[in-house]
Amino acid sequence: MLEKALSGSKKYWTWIIFLLAVIVVGFFSYMRQYNYGLGLTGMSRDVSWGLYIAQFTFLVGVAAAAVMLVTPYYLHDFKRFGKMVILAEFLAIGAVIMCILFIFVDVGQPMRILNVLLYPQLHSVMFYDMCVLCGYLAINLIVGWTTLGAERKGVHYPNWVKPIIYLSIPWAFSIHTVTAFLYAGLPGRSFWMSAIMAARFLASAFAAGPSLLIILALIVRKVSKFDPDPDRNAIPSLVKIIRYAMIANVFFYLCEVFTAFYSNVPEEMASFKYIFVGIDGHATLVPWMWTAAFLAFLGIALLVFPTRKNPVLLPIALLSIYFANWIDKGVVLILAGFVPNSFDRVVDYIPTANEISIVLAVYAIGALIVTVLYKVAISVREEQQA
Repeated sequence: MLEKALSGSKKYWTWIIFLLAVIVVGFFSYMRQYNYGLGLTGMSRDVSWGLYIAQFTFLVGVAAAAVMLVTPYYLHDFKRFGKMVILAEFLAIGAVIMCILFIFVDVGQPMRILNVLLYPQLHSVMFYDMCVLCGYLAINLIVGWTTLGAERKGVHYPNWVKPIIYLSIPWAFSIHTVTAFLYAGLPGRSFWMSAIMAARFLASAFAAGPSLLIILALIVRKVSKFDPDPDRNAIPSLVKIIRYAMIANVFFYLCEVFTAFYSNVPEEMASFKYIFVGIDGHATLVPWMWTAAFLAFLGIALLVFPTRKNPVLLPIALLSIYFANWIDKGVVLILAGFVPNSFDRVVDYIPTANEISIVLAVYAIGALIVTVLYKVAISVREEQQA
């Protein structure tokens, strides 16, 4: 079915060429980093995880959000999600590949990744994270491609796929839970060492991931003859999930803030002070955090009130929730965890142009993969409609 991605309109090929150009620029930036080292990034001894790992953390949630459609459709026979579930599975494939690439560019010398395979440590959370990510990628590739191929032939998908579909449900929860344990299990970082870190991760994932999925579905509806929600029932149902997940995410965050400040423990309060008001003149993340807070409450308000039914305000609400979660997990969460350092000092992290170029290239690779997979899926669906 991949040959369907080789034909398209001028807009389609313009988009593909643009993505390839961004990837080429990022590749040369990565080669500079490969030859020179991670000294080309804004990371240092005090901030050892930067923009790469932050994007990995956020995108794991985007990948896990596919379960919000897979569970109702396959487990509870919720037919409303029938047209959109393939879009969710293909989005998960692109997100997981981006996660793996961000780890790849973060380790410096890529051969070091083999150490996880050659010398596995059963007590290492990183080892389990690698297992669940690779497993989830394989599951979505098998399920998505097999079910789409069966649909193209006009037959039911093979029975051997169903156990894999059921396996994907707990596996989706595991990829974000294990990623949360990477941070929650570090006793030297008070900002991350929280018992509800995994719950926060899942709540934000089930808000941001479906938000992006709906936006993509609206784009698909606009640029093609395939309508992922012909009965106008799937998107409102998914909006309900997003609304409650985002409210839970904000509630969990406020619980963390209350615990830190009511206990009046300096180590617990330091990171929150850094992101909301700054410390000793260091306020790099303050505008980011307040922007995220504004977008979060704006998105919730637009989805709680009847404005969620407005075709113009709905995308604004979804984009607000998506970018609020991206700022929280893709920028603030990782960087604030390193404040203060072991000497009780604040070291700001500013990503370099080379680093940003690599990040954009990885996102371009993910967008290219999702574009190709969506083109195949849309072509199959358009054939059926014809």
